This record gives sequence, C-alpha cells and structure tokens, in this order.
Amino acid sequence: MASAVDRHLVVHSLREQIREHILEGIVSGRWKPGERIVERRIAVELQVSQTPVREALRELETLRLIESAPNKGVRVRSLTATDLRESYPVRAGLEQVAAELAAERLAAEPAALEREVAALRAADAALDSEAQVRHTVAFHHELVRAADNAVLLHAWEALGIEVWTTLSIRWLSPAPRAYAAEHQDLVDAFTRRDPRICALLKSHVLSCAPQI
Repeated sequence: MASAVDRHLVVHSLREQIREHILEGIVSGRWKPGERIVERRIAVELQVSQTPVREALRELETLRLIESAPNKGVRVRSLTATDLRESYPVRAGLEQVAAELAAERLAAEPAALEREVAALRAADAALDSEAQVRHTVAFHHELVRAADNAVLLHAWEALGIEVWTTLSIRWLSPAPRAYAAEHQDLVDAFTRRDPRICALLKSHVLSCAPQI
C-alpha cells in the first residue's frame, strides 16, 4: 500500500505535468490571450481528475499568466510588453545578491556555468531559440543556486523565469543576440574576481528585458 508521502509525490508530479502541458499551450499559442481555458476539457483530454488541473491553474494564476473571474472562468491574460518587463528589475536585484554571495564559490568552481555556456554556444550556432532559452535560464539558475541561500533560490524560482524569458522571446521576437558570448563574459568576470561582478550581472539581466 502506498504511503501518504508516496501519494503526495504522485499528486505533485501529476500537477507539475499538467502545469507544463497548459504552459506549453499558452506559450505555443494553442490558447490565445483572452481565450478561456476550460478545466473540465483539460481533465478529459489528459484523463485525470479536475483537482490537479485546478491546482495547476492556480499556480499559473500566481505567475500572472492566467486570470479568473466569477461566472467567467479562467482565461489567458492579455500580456503586454510592460507586463513582461516588470519581473526583470526584481530578478536583477535577486541575482545581484546571488552574485555577491556566490562570487568566491564561482571564482573557484565555475564548471556549472561553463557547461551552460558551451550548450549556449551550440544553440547559437544552430539558431535554436528553445535551447537558447533553456540554457540561458539554466545558467542563471546555477548562479543563484551557487549562493547557497534557500530563501533567495525560492524567491527567484517563484518569479517563473523560464516562462517570462520564453514569452519575451517568442511573443516579442527581439533581435538575435549572442547568448554564449555575453554569458562567457560573466563567467570570466567571476573567475578573475572582478569587483564589479554584481553591477555587471544586474546590467546583464536588465538588458534582457523586452524592448518597448
């Protein structure tokens, strides 16, 4: 018989899968801004109960990707460039703190960051925008993780960085940029113990915000 912990893990995993399914539908344009997302239809499509679907939708509402209203159901928010830009100053502040806390560790052990730069180099060469997003986010996730501060990491993850980065690129189509080169510059700044690293990282994050 499955324990309570086992059941919790199964439910959590299911909710995460449903969340990713809905998120991919929003990002890919399956559900357009302003379009209603019907909880029951998703449950039938995925052959699950409505409870984990409802929980997944609540998480996406927390990220401000969807909105609900009495008697109107759940709809995809009509996001603007301003909406997409708003998370970047907050993210920049968090990563500036992370850079300060992680500076010595990353100067001595930059391997995790270097792996993501290598992957970005391949993504840049292939013009693979999905891989660029994935490894850009992974680079910054590793940087924040290196700060070894659970509160900071939780706050950063709660921003939904991958979601906003993906939407910024896919919906607003900014000019192509050399992701590997600019992230290599950050690795170099860490390894040479550049005293400006916090300011450099903040400037880098802010430069990634969608341009209006």
